[in-house]
Amino acid sequence: MDAGYQALREGAAWLDLSARGRLRVTGEDRARWLHAMASNHVEQLQPGQGCYAFLLNAQGRILGDLNLLCFEESFLLDTEPETRLSSLEHLDRHIIADDVTLADVTGETTELGVEGPESAGVLKALGAPVPEADYSHAPWGTRVVARLSATGVPGFALFAPRDERTGLVWQLESAGALAAGPEAVRTVRIELGHPRYGEDLTDKHLPQETQLLHALHFNKGCYLGQEIVERIRSRGGVHRFLVRLAIDTREPPPPGARIAATGKDVGEITSAVYSPAAGRVVALGYVRLGDYPANAPLETAGARVQITA
Repeated sequence: MDAGYQALREGAAWLDLSARGRLRVTGEDRARWLHAMASNHVEQLQPGQGCYAFLLNAQGRILGDLNLLCFEESFLLDTEPETRLSSLEHLDRHIIADDVTLADVTGETTELGVEGPESAGVLKALGAPVPEADYSHAPWGTRVVARLSATGVPGFALFAPRDERTGLVWQLESAGALAAGPEAVRTVRIELGHPRYGEDLTDKHLPQETQLLHALHFNKGCYLGQEIVERIRSRGGVHRFLVRLAIDTREPPPPGARIAATGKDVGEITSAVYSPAAGRVVALGYVRLGDYPANAPLETAGARVQITA
């Protein structure tokens, strides 16, 4: 068993998240403007708080997702690597007459994760703060510790100046955190049903299809894409849902593999991986839950599929 995988599940591991995008928003109108751009409630956030949100287009499709952190004089938007530039361009295009400055600070900063059931102990051993509420954060000298997870296990993201990366890695390892590579991170993420934009979430999907309702605030007023989100909430209208799956095989099906019930196409796989813990493949995928009889067997590529959550 990979040491990084085991550390994520049983101990503490550090993750290199520096490729993620980091955008800083300043200016007097920053809260009002971001409130009108993101799917969650921004104006109610106080310094030290944060939230998870979608960026939507006018048709309600998901253009990207954000960890949004509120500071005294700014907001920090933490994005997937693939959506850093597209999010920057999308947001910049909607600064009209607002006192808002948007800056890409990815190159001058670094981001590491420390995740696993013992991750809080690693931070305590280093004398770092341990934020308790999801998306909350606190300063640690020139660094910031935020309650975020890339895998779904308990964890934190550490934001720091770029030149502190080497020293920060040394500190985490000296406190007992083991390195977890991309394969271990992806395996644990899919085991826990933690979706990722670019694999499980795309601009083909509507927010309610993802079941990530903590990204939405239904009483915040107007924002880009809000009309579609509200129409779905009030009238219904989504038929497919992102679900966790277990597949009776050791060979992960490729993204886009079809899921069938009694010979009828009812969904598709978005990400799949062999799980050492489960002894079979686990996956995420979209299934049209109303398109087949209850308890009808599901299959993909000849292997039996079970919806696990």
